[in-house]
Amino acid sequence: MDALKKLWLPLILVNFKTYLEGTGRKARGLAEIAQKVSDEVGVCIGLAPQYTDIAQIARIVSLPIFSQHIDHYVPGSFTGHILPEAIKETKAVGTLINHSERRLCISEIDATIRRVKDLGLISVVCTNNANVSASTAALNPDFIAIEPPELIGTGIPVSKAKPQIVTTTIKQVKKINPAITILCGAGISNGADVSAALKLGTNGVLVASGIVKAKRPYKTLMEFAQATTK
Repeated sequence: MDALKKLWLPLILVNFKTYLEGTGRKARGLAEIAQKVSDEVGVCIGLAPQYTDIAQIARIVSLPIFSQHIDHYVPGSFTGHILPEAIKETKAVGTLINHSERRLCISEIDATIRRVKDLGLISVVCTNNANVSASTAALNPDFIAIEPPELIGTGIPVSKAKPQIVTTTIKQVKKINPAITILCGAGISNGADVSAALKLGTNGVLVASGIVKAKRPYKTLMEFAQATTK
């Protein structure tokens, strides 16, 4: 798993959220654009589409696909929850956990990471500050994505507006668990934001509206990808 993660770095992870531009047919179109950019630049682009689109997207691209959320429940009577085994069956490689729009308590984060790890899936835990990131690091996730919620969707990147959050997070997380890979999210909207995030010491970015709602997603994603190679 660690060797696979290294092959992905630096990683651009695109969260489709529930935008219409990232739903159904448009989700598949966006996935094909991501595959084209990845092939042309040689940069790994991960995708986190809605649950209903994962299996179809997995059939048309070779990029790593993540669920937007997953529940820690075991198979049984848990109507409406997202079963980890079901996500693995779609050919997704992992999942986001604790996104600011799908918050969990620390015990739920811990239980979810354990379930994900038991199934050989990859955990990307979203955190909102350095202290929460440090606490999460003790739970041994694969990735931590630092995203101050007040900057999400604003176009103001955390890598520029609050760089100290990123650098402090990296320092505290690596002190506890140096094996964790760190991504930077919130407000990432152009190649310069990606470059800034990497210069701060992160291993990639978690992005949503900056790509999914872009007027020219191929051009924007190409700019992101090229920024990781400079």
